[in-house]
Amino acid sequence: MKHRWHRFLLLFFLVGLLVACDRRKPEYIIGVSQCSNDEWRVQMNKEILREALFYPGVEVKIRQAQDDNQRQINDIKEFIHRKVNLIIVAPNEAGAIAPVLEEAYEAGIPVVLVDRKIHSDKYTAYVGADNYEIGKKVGEYIVNALNGEGQVVEITGLKASTPAVERHRGMMEALKVAPGIHIVASADAGWFQDKARMVVDTILKRHSRIDLIFAQNDRMAIGAYQEALRQGREKNIVFIGVDAVAGKGYGVESVAKGELNATFIYPTGGDKVMQVAMSILKGKKYERENYLSTAAVNKDNARIMQMQTEHIFSLDHKIELLHSRLDDYFLRYSAQKMFLYACVVILVLVGFLLFFLVRAFWMKNRMNAELSAQKEQLECQRDQLQEQRDQLIELSRQLEEATHAKLAFFTSVSHDFRTPLTLIADPINQLLEEKHLSERDREMLEIVHRNVSILLRLITQILDFQKYECGKLDLRLSEFNVFEGVKEWTKAFHVLAFRKHIHFEVTAEGNVADYMMVADAEKMERIIYNLLSNAFKFTPEKGEVKVELSRKEQDLQSLLCLKVSDTGIGMSEEHAQHVFERFYQIDMQHTGSGLGLALVEAFTHLHHGQVKVATEEGKGTCFWVELPMRQEGEVKKVIEKNESLKNLQEGAVLDAGTETLHQLPKSVSVDGKIEKEVVLVIDDNQDVRDYIKMLLQEKYTVIEAVNGQEGVRQAMKYVPDVIICDVMMPVMDGIECCRRLKNELQTSHIPVMMLTAYTMDEQRIQGYDSGADSYLAKPFSAKLLLSRIRNLIDNRKRLKFKEDTVTSVQKQPLGEIDKGFVEKLKMLIDEKMGDSNLSVEDLGADLGLGRVQLYRKTKALTGYSPNELLRIARLKKAASLLASTEKTVAEITYEVGFSSPSYFTRCYKDYFGESPTDFLKRRDGKG
Repeated sequence: MKHRWHRFLLLFFLVGLLVACDRRKPEYIIGVSQCSNDEWRVQMNKEILREALFYPGVEVKIRQAQDDNQRQINDIKEFIHRKVNLIIVAPNEAGAIAPVLEEAYEAGIPVVLVDRKIHSDKYTAYVGADNYEIGKKVGEYIVNALNGEGQVVEITGLKASTPAVERHRGMMEALKVAPGIHIVASADAGWFQDKARMVVDTILKRHSRIDLIFAQNDRMAIGAYQEALRQGREKNIVFIGVDAVAGKGYGVESVAKGELNATFIYPTGGDKVMQVAMSILKGKKYERENYLSTAAVNKDNARIMQMQTEHIFSLDHKIELLHSRLDDYFLRYSAQKMFLYACVVILVLVGFLLFFLVRAFWMKNRMNAELSAQKEQLECQRDQLQEQRDQLIELSRQLEEATHAKLAFFTSVSHDFRTPLTLIADPINQLLEEKHLSERDREMLEIVHRNVSILLRLITQILDFQKYECGKLDLRLSEFNVFEGVKEWTKAFHVLAFRKHIHFEVTAEGNVADYMMVADAEKMERIIYNLLSNAFKFTPEKGEVKVELSRKEQDLQSLLCLKVSDTGIGMSEEHAQHVFERFYQIDMQHTGSGLGLALVEAFTHLHHGQVKVATEEGKGTCFWVELPMRQEGEVKKVIEKNESLKNLQEGAVLDAGTETLHQLPKSVSVDGKIEKEVVLVIDDNQDVRDYIKMLLQEKYTVIEAVNGQEGVRQAMKYVPDVIICDVMMPVMDGIECCRRLKNELQTSHIPVMMLTAYTMDEQRIQGYDSGADSYLAKPFSAKLLLSRIRNLIDNRKRLKFKEDTVTSVQKQPLGEIDKGFVEKLKMLIDEKMGDSNLSVEDLGADLGLGRVQLYRKTKALTGYSPNELLRIARLKKAASLLASTEKTVAEITYEVGFSSPSYFTRCYKDYFGESPTDFLKRRDGKG
């Protein structure tokens, strides 16, 4: 608590310092982009900065482009990015700079043009001299200076800039009154003095007589004079410039010295620019076009202008000095204010410190009292926890009793199951011996026989587990060679291994004769059955299952080590901790009761042994069973073979074989033009698939898949008419499979029927949310299954296109994916129908589908094959052209993509009932 208040005080102190040191942020930021850095623009920048001093809260940022378009564009983009409040621009070239200024204008930033304009009206205001008017006054001066006759040379600025264009145009307009004045040469010097000297050198060499040189700025005029002076021709030529910038070496001084005969004032107007900018920012009234006045400067008034300019410069210097001193005063004021705040903060801190010292003493006494109360409360909670623990122990005992009661009830029911199962099993065996049975009837009876064996094994395991729980399961000891026994017990699994393409072997270390042991052979056999059934169930094709026997000595006792390993799907470490618990299942996607491994542990404990498991997801599982080689107790020399072991063995093998992981059914040839509808059955249980196939194969072509992942692949490959999918499957369950099918372009239109052994509404809702069209609960009626399949196919057919709606869908809505597919197919047909070489493969490639996939999906959605749709679209387009144009039949034939007029005529007559020629005659009234 104390440290928290210290942190608060430190934060308060820092905030106080920040407030004291905080300088006001500018209210407005104005960006200035100058095209160059000549003396005229330097003077304008000074005027802008000086005028800005009269507007507190304004910050001006100036950029120089150095006559580079790209550099100026980048400067303006930076202003846009920094979101300045206003941009002032002197464009280098009108066309190049216009787009970026339009971007700023459209972004809501006011744009003020100075000196030059752009080829666009997207600017806020313009401030500068009227260049046309300046050019006109120059022209009038030339007429007076030459008395209406003479030869003139014009040195222009950058020809792409508006001042150069306007000044030339104004001069030429004024010279129209003096036909005796001729422009003998015109050259672009880009506003530069050195370049002007170069072009004037060339012009002087070409022309022996030049009466006057007009340069569009003073720098170029001074350059022209210098070159004429070098060649000794300066006395015969009149030199005129524009800008009239005061200062050493600039235009006004050159006029005063007699180098230039005249220059025309081109006012910088920096103060006016700033005034217009602030009027815009503050929402005041302003003029959009602000033209500054001009006048000629000659030798008579040049000295007066120099004196005025020197006086103005003196005043400017004084203003800057005053501004500097004001800054110093404000800095001192800020420092003093900060010191005052610091003193106040220190005094407040001292006061707080005294307050907290007193408060800490008071809180210490209070906390001691609270700790005493909390101690009593914790002791009370401890007593409550002990009471709750006793209640949990009692609840656990009651739960155990309830579990035993449920198991006893289940055992009693299992006893009742054995009688009807016996009455089912024996008649089935007798029926299977009949020779007159049809192949279909025999297959159905074998399915019943296999599943009766599985049920008998399950019931036997329930009864045995109940005996073990009640302590009534005893060992019947005998002496036997366990290796020979294992070889005999595993014979039935070799057939299963061959069918599932699994490598299966039984090996033993050392001498086979050393494996004589005393144990309960029947329970050992059942341990092998259950471990192998589990291994084969979760091992995919081309996997491996091994049974390895070895011996070891431990605590002066000889132990048998039985190892059963597989390369199956494995399990997580969390599941491995519970795998021997009764009724435990890894997930709901695999068949099984969860009793097999619990019985393995029970039989192992009866033999005073232990069983362990090691597993890794995706790599397989390994079980180790360790048993003493000799059990204590009465050994019977001959023990009759229990007949129920045969059923247990058969049931274990069948249980392992019903679930198939990654085992692909035989491939089925399904062509795009098959007459029977295609049904895809997705189920991990071989018997379920076989049974459904027997029910459907007379009316439908049936293809199979053993899990959801394989089912999606089969559906995308063959595009069936309906899909029957089990809910609980390994690898990918039915819910996810249905969701994937409804989200794939190739399969989104296919109706899906879900099979489930569960009838909970939540699961049905989940299935319907994933896109399922129907549900069928197990066990199901064959008639109901056939009826549901027929209804699903018929309902899908009702959503097909009508013959006259190749370009529009019926009122019954298709799914978004199917609607998008139809629209894209229509667009492709309209776009490419003129290509006579267009094929189904080409359409499929554009849609991302194979030939069979495109044919079956198009047929299912429209009732037409892709070729039929293409032909109908071409015929309708041809009919439209025949009715609305004067084209010949042959021209229309090739335009809509038919390869020959004769074929087109035949197809047209078949579809419309008359030939194209007959239609043309009827259209023209000749029929």
